[in-house]
Amino acid sequence: MNPSSRTRCALVCAAFIGLFSIFSFRLIYLQAIKHDEYAGLAAETHVYKQVIHAERGMILDANNEVLAHNIPVETVVADATHLSDLQATVDLLNAELEIPSQELAEKLNSGRRYIVIKREVPAARVNALREKLRAGNLRGIYFEHDATRIYPNGSMLCHVIGFTDFDRHGVQGVEASMEEYLHGQDGYRFIEHNRAGQEIVPYRGQERAPRDGYQVHLTVDLGLQSIVEEEIDAAMKEYSPQKATIILMRPQTGEILAIANRPNFDLNLRSEAKPEQMKNRAIIDMMEPGSTFKIVAAASALNERKLRPDSQVFCENGLWNYGGSALHDHRAFGYLSVRDILIKSSNIGAAKLALSIGDQKFYEYIRRFGFGERTGIELPGEINGVIRPPQTWSKISITRIPMGHEVGVTPLQMTSAMATIANGRQTGDTADYKIGHGIGRQNNQLSFASGTAPGHLC
Repeated sequence: MNPSSRTRCALVCAAFIGLFSIFSFRLIYLQAIKHDEYAGLAAETHVYKQVIHAERGMILDANNEVLAHNIPVETVVADATHLSDLQATVDLLNAELEIPSQELAEKLNSGRRYIVIKREVPAARVNALREKLRAGNLRGIYFEHDATRIYPNGSMLCHVIGFTDFDRHGVQGVEASMEEYLHGQDGYRFIEHNRAGQEIVPYRGQERAPRDGYQVHLTVDLGLQSIVEEEIDAAMKEYSPQKATIILMRPQTGEILAIANRPNFDLNLRSEAKPEQMKNRAIIDMMEPGSTFKIVAAASALNERKLRPDSQVFCENGLWNYGGSALHDHRAFGYLSVRDILIKSSNIGAAKLALSIGDQKFYEYIRRFGFGERTGIELPGEINGVIRPPQTWSKISITRIPMGHEVGVTPLQMTSAMATIANGRQTGDTADYKIGHGIGRQNNQLSFASGTAPGHLC
């Protein structure tokens, strides 16, 4: 064999060895290094991940009366790759679940392995459907345990409790603000079906148990709430206002014992509620407080020792010109004590109380009462209100603000200010107003006291 032939033979052999080496390396790479990845991809074609929903924590009143809880239901799901008779399945689901045939056909023709057909199906209906599927030898339809949220008291405390959406997340009220504690942590497992559509042993070690949510205990008392609901309904009937709010608070502790707004809505029929019915006016409505604000002027003057409760103030016989503008009382008053200024609601008397301490000091007391900032109550949507600094006041603002003009406050802020007077504390030393007092696991193994910011519910 000549040298050139030997060279060609060597090159051919080298090429074969190279190709064999590449092939061998590729085989090792696929079988050893990429085995888990490709095995997972293969499994995905036969297995789907089933979510195991955590049970949402209950909401309870101060006496452990149930305000929100769960009842078991089922979710009907389908695996389009395992349907044995599409048309028969569509006809059966249409009859049993009252879902339009066209909608069912579109879902089941998608080829997807996990399709939600209908949520919150009562157990009795699910049992009937399961029997008919078995009798017709119809495969590809499965059932998942689930729960739906129930509010046993209907519209009572609707703005405080709030509600959940279809994904079990809190919307409005305590359901939203305490979502972190109520929701818990969903679990999962991987489900595999054989060619007949029957479930076989789940993947061992590839599942996680759910962690149920915590219970949330409120400070509200359902018995007192019932009384407040009756009273607000009576007021609505007698005076026909467009809206109304009642807040019942224990001044010594700041606990909110009852809270009601009108208009309201039934939590179990929330899809029928109008936006105006769903507003928690106790914390999102801003108003000029009017004469109720006179307590701020009186408390400020007394705390600064400018006057005593029995000190006499001349109320100008009902008409006083200040800063080029007339200020009127609803009737002519001469001299009134500080106590009588409040009892008789003298605008002129309240103005003079504020003037006795001046613009800046009066503003400081307004802020010390908590006006112009949120109380911190555990409810979403609370607003600050509007309190302007003295440098923006007009010449007559010092005489108008004491009678509750030129300021915007919420009903809860005004209630908190009244409680500050009623609880016997120093002016500006507010109680920790709250609507809830603890959170605990379903088994009562975990609980903690509420925080200390004003306005607490939980």
